[in-house]
Amino acid sequence: MNTVSSILNTAKSTIISESKAIENLSHLLTEDFARAVELIYNSKGRVIITGIGKSAIIANKIVATLNSTGTPAVFMHAADAIHGDLGLILEDDIVICISKSGNTPEIKVLVPLIKNAKNRMIAITGNKDSFLGQQADHVLNAYVEQEACPNNLAPTTSTTAQLVMGDALAICLLELRGFSSKDFAKYHPGGSLGKRLYLRVNDLSSQNLKPQVGLDASLKEVIVEITEKMLGVTAVIDNNTIVGIITDGDLRRMLSKSDDIGGLKARDIMSNSPRRISEDAMAVDAKEIMEEYGISQLLVEENGKYAGVVHLHDLIKEGII
Repeated sequence: MNTVSSILNTAKSTIISESKAIENLSHLLTEDFARAVELIYNSKGRVIITGIGKSAIIANKIVATLNSTGTPAVFMHAADAIHGDLGLILEDDIVICISKSGNTPEIKVLVPLIKNAKNRMIAITGNKDSFLGQQADHVLNAYVEQEACPNNLAPTTSTTAQLVMGDALAICLLELRGFSSKDFAKYHPGGSLGKRLYLRVNDLSSQNLKPQVGLDASLKEVIVEITEKMLGVTAVIDNNTIVGIITDGDLRRMLSKSDDIGGLKARDIMSNSPRRISEDAMAVDAKEIMEEYGISQLLVEENGKYAGVVHLHDLIKEGII
């Protein structure tokens, strides 16, 4: 067997092994899972998620997922907790402890401290009969038969199971809260996903210059306007209303067809039915129009009046495309 085949077979085996373990998690769900979701949903406090080793890394990711979907969460490393960080936990907070075995020394020290403080505790563990499993108020069973590691040592399948259980928890809470795409945008204002949900055309066009000429503008005036405003286009307006558009492509086509250009006016060159969009429209709508018609610019209107230009490059810059 050559090296390439061996590598691919190992990769496929790993994926298949983990996917089967994840599928099995659905059969391990009990009423305890639903009670844990309800406990968090009805809580006035935050979710504190703790673990050690690879479980701590998974805890960090679950914290990020919860925070981005409307459930306030904080990470607390189990080792640091028993050396001073326990003060992070407030009275109404709920603690989620993640541990494959549920019997690590740090967990055995930490769990009684949490119980003494009267905080409710949820366990994500692969051993529901462990110390952690017995002490927790609710147990989310993340049991896996074996790791993908051929030595059954390196945390692989078990950490994937923990992560999936955390995702299931987050999505259940998201649905209970009626968390919408607008809510998502509020929590992701700087990312491209969020921008697709909140960025409006005016946010882009207002940053651009505003090329415009009248119907009787000369060819030179049109060329100067397109060149100076650097958008490859100018609107043709009459009483501040859009009546046409001239692109640099229109100019090239006109010059290739006509030898007598001295007396040409904007009205002779323009396209009469330019694509336009309201300044209040979503930027992603501008993207869809540009893609549908194969164009790079859209004229922008405010209450039927010319308001500027939004360019394909604006969408690319903001990560919309």
